[in-house]
Amino acid sequence: RNMGVKFEKDCIVGKTLSYDNLHEMGFKGVFVASGAGLPRFMNIPGENLNGVMSSNEYLTRVNLMGAGRPDWDTPVLRGKRVAVIGGGNTAMDSVRTARRMGAEVAMIVYRRSEDEMPARVEEVKHAKEEGVEFMTLHNPIEYRANENGRVNMMVVQQMELGEPDESGRRSPVAIEGAIKEIPVDLVIVSVGVSPNPLIPNAIPELEISRRGTIVVDENTMQSSLGDLYAGGDIVRGGATVILAMGDGRRAAAAMAEALEK
Repeated sequence: RNMGVKFEKDCIVGKTLSYDNLHEMGFKGVFVASGAGLPRFMNIPGENLNGVMSSNEYLTRVNLMGAGRPDWDTPVLRGKRVAVIGGGNTAMDSVRTARRMGAEVAMIVYRRSEDEMPARVEEVKHAKEEGVEFMTLHNPIEYRANENGRVNMMVVQQMELGEPDESGRRSPVAIEGAIKEIPVDLVIVSVGVSPNPLIPNAIPELEISRRGTIVVDENTMQSSLGDLYAGGDIVRGGATVILAMGDGRRAAAAMAEALEK
């Protein structure tokens, strides 16, 4: 604001305004930084039950909307037996948060071994120090509900490691007949995110990768549409803040050069 930047709140490009509307308003350069905020689910039975939510929703409610504070009105489900599905840093954030929110049992359920977990080593260490249980080499295949429609059981498949996949990590393979039922009353799914589809869906002329990311020139961050640039997770998928900041700087320089011609 001090530099003269104007902020338009409650405005969604693709809904409130279109790409064409921006042109009509006189804008000659557009930078898209809409991120990868679409949570993924596993498409298994029971994922729509009460008590099954994404890590995005859970952490947003607790950390940004005050659900963890007694004097705030934001609701969030609290569980005594909480399962967090996934092995990344967000999964560790979620399970440690659940523990602090009063969970008597807070567990990580991950389909590979601990050695393959993408979470930072210190995140795993700190989770263990807080009493988090680790159920590695297991994968949920179904959630079941009580008479009120809230999740009360997780059915998991025991896994073993096979040959490495394209990421270099050994692929998890189901062990036939090795099925367990685990009582739970809250499940937080943290198996990754996808690019926000709003802008790609709103501008059909835009070149999009098979992963749903915007295709850009990596040097200028320019898309297939000459005046539209993009960076961060909407280009890279789930990546880091540092890389997104670099994308923004490159795009700003390229946009300035193009507009000054």
